Amino acid sequence: MGLLHPTAASLSPEEAGHIGETATVRGVVVSTEYEPNERSQPTLLTAYLNAIFTAVIYALDRQKFGTPEIAPRGKRICVTGQISDYRRSRRSS
Repeated sequence: MGLLHPTAASLSPEEAGHIGETATVRGVVVSTEYEPNERSQPTLLTAYLNAIFTAVIYALDRQKFGTPEIAPRGKRICVTGQISDYRRSRRSS
């Protein structure tokens, strides 16, 4: 997968302290968005369990997931990746 982004308007001090770490999160996908016109052609999976987070699947990995903008909606996922601040690093890495 790519990066994990907490998607709250502002990060709590605890959340901010985990930026750059690798983590595994689980949640139910509540929305998906494929952005083919962006540089890295990301597919964004937004999921919710105890907090909202966005997992990013970059173009190079899309074929591993079939149609990731459609298939996982409403399903529980488990994602491992590096935590980053979505607002500051949108579409980076």
